[in-house]
Amino acid sequence: MWKVLPCGDESEMSIKIDRVKEYETILEIYEKEGLDTSLFGDRIATIIISGDRIIGLNNIPGVEIRGEEIEDGVRAYVEIADGTELHFPIHLCTGFLKNEGYQRVIFDITVGRNSKVKFTSHCIFPYAKNFTHEAIARIKVGERSSVFYEDEHIHGEGVRMVGKTEVEVGKNGRYTGKFSLTKHRARELKLEMSARLGNNAVAELVSKVKAVKDDSVEMKEAIYLEGAHSRGNLKSTVIAFDNSRVNVVNEAYGFGDYSKGHVECHEIVKGNADVQTVPLLRVKNDRAELTHEASIGRINEAQLVQLMAKGLTEDEAAEFIIKGLLRE
Repeated sequence: MWKVLPCGDESEMSIKIDRVKEYETILEIYEKEGLDTSLFGDRIATIIISGDRIIGLNNIPGVEIRGEEIEDGVRAYVEIADGTELHFPIHLCTGFLKNEGYQRVIFDITVGRNSKVKFTSHCIFPYAKNFTHEAIARIKVGERSSVFYEDEHIHGEGVRMVGKTEVEVGKNGRYTGKFSLTKHRARELKLEMSARLGNNAVAELVSKVKAVKDDSVEMKEAIYLEGAHSRGNLKSTVIAFDNSRVNVVNEAYGFGDYSKGHVECHEIVKGNADVQTVPLLRVKNDRAELTHEASIGRINEAQLVQLMAKGLTEDEAAEFIIKGLLRE
């Protein structure tokens, strides 16, 4: 684990001494939620944020993270050098340990050429009752680089989240972005993810959300196939219970020669949930190809019957199917 240093020490591997308690609390939440605590090891490039303060920062060869504390939040710059290939993920941890308040976090991420990296991002708001979290991520993927970005959320009962991710993928680059909010309430979620692709670039945007009670969810995914032979895939899965409201918009734009895009959205409804999905496919090049697949409905009856025949109740069988959909 990291060593504790006095405030103002500029060593790369540090936890400021007046912020150790917050660090330890976040670590305890990771353990309770079954998250990977090895992400706090000194082999991992990471920034740990609590409220509007940076409580931990670690750099490793090939990765430079710089952070600044701004009003109500933190702005971080992450730069990956050309030719960097990491065996461990880069860890981005954003926490808020109070009951109410506002937090704004901005990540500017630049990945050089010929690099291969994974980001693991966790947003930890376990005690929130009246809290707004605004997150902006701008990601540039260099030529022939591969980036995997996984974003998982731990929410209390009262979180309003506004998230926006913008990605640019260079020639022959690859980006996979995954957003997950399935273990805790969404309450109020507004999520936007978009990717612009250069020649021969590939991108996949995946989102999985569970909405319960009176949660409100608005999701928009967009992919711009600007480069020749670029390929993109959008996939959203939402499970809506009770009186929740869900609106999903998926957009694909075929601009480049021989570009290909696919949109896939699946929503499962249980109770009185109000769910809407809107696909938008736009082609401005007769050599581009876009496809779409969508479904809204109840849990598959045949699967329910099969599981109930094995001794599960209807509710147990439904929960089993839902967990499977959210794990896929």
